[in-house]
Amino acid sequence: MRTHGWSGSAPVDDDEAIARILASARRAIDASGGDFSIAEVARDLGVTRQTVYRYFPSAEALLTATAIAQTDAFLDVLARHVGDIRDPAEAVVEGIAYTLERLPHEKYLNLLLSPGRAGAFSAGVTSDVALAFGRSILDRYAVDWAAAGLSGAALDELAEHMLRVVQSFVIDPGRPPRHGARLRAYLHTWVGPALVGFKTIR
Repeated sequence: MRTHGWSGSAPVDDDEAIARILASARRAIDASGGDFSIAEVARDLGVTRQTVYRYFPSAEALLTATAIAQTDAFLDVLARHVGDIRDPAEAVVEGIAYTLERLPHEKYLNLLLSPGRAGAFSAGVTSDVALAFGRSILDRYAVDWAAAGLSGAALDELAEHMLRVVQSFVIDPGRPPRHGARLRAYLHTWVGPALVGFKTIR
């Protein structure tokens, strides 16, 4: 860890440096949305751009890390919302529907999933970061995934599929957009059956 700069108060280790960078990025996002630059964060911290790049290779990477760090509260709410659902298909359908319904009200989740530069997952729902985020959602569910035959790579693929479905609705909500019971009926028809009597085909 380099200690030069930092407005005269160097972090004690890399973890603190990362935490400060994320806090600065959060302030930038709160002020101007997802359209911020590494230079802006560096000025706020009193360091060079190269210092920030040492921890985050691009503004998009920093945006993604910041947004994910701020979505824990939503994931906790989602887990409570689906907490009584044990059926895998029902849990996945409700999780997707609820996420889409809450998206306009969740700033940091919106930054992850909305199209454009601010949509950190919009061109990369199969990235390691996106898939880890998807798995963190499934891991909070009350479903016994192993009993449903889902573990390891299969659960990773389910997380990927859920992100792909959410992404498709974000990019094109439909004409007219589906909401409420219509959205859930659609998901039960076309997403739910994949989890009924699940078996892996290779």
